Amino acid sequence: MLRNLLQPSCKNLQVIIVRHVQKKFPKVDKKFQAEAESLAARGFLRPTKGWDPPANIEETIAKICTSHGLKPNSTFDALEKKYAVLKACFEETGYDVPNSRLHSIESVDDLQDFYSTPVDKATPFEALKRMDLPKNLHVQPDVVRFHPEKDTKFGGLSAFPKSSTIVSGLKTKKKYEGYEAKRSWP
Repeated sequence: MLRNLLQPSCKNLQVIIVRHVQKKFPKVDKKFQAEAESLAARGFLRPTKGWDPPANIEETIAKICTSHGLKPNSTFDALEKKYAVLKACFEETGYDVPNSRLHSIESVDDLQDFYSTPVDKATPFEALKRMDLPKNLHVQPDVVRFHPEKDTKFGGLSAFPKSSTIVSGLKTKKKYEGYEAKRSWP
């Protein structure tokens, strides 16, 4: 039972992340709600780029739109104009609209909503490290490994003297050093 609490299933983790997004951004539009759920369901490899909008982003978008002949509440009447505005927004901010969101931006208001919404690309585990957890739940971000030559608190003696620490992953072999315990039998 404790293991289920410490290692929640993907479905439970999705619910935690979606609730966290809803609590952090209560006025999220329905278009963004579906994207937030999709982002939470995607897993640990997030291809999206993080975005923290500057304070004057609405003024910047309004200036770009007026320079292209668009009014604040107008829609994009031609694809060429939409492309030119999106290109100018990218050049000004350094953040572009992903292909999956191009169809949802139909007006200047949609564009301002997109650029004023922050995007957090943290994994669910990173989000758990930053959250305020209950007092009885702790997240240990770094793995604690015993090595008799480096851990000399008890003279290099282990609580499990005949068990080896085997590091099998290619990535983890570079990060953590394993060792083979001495055996009393041949």
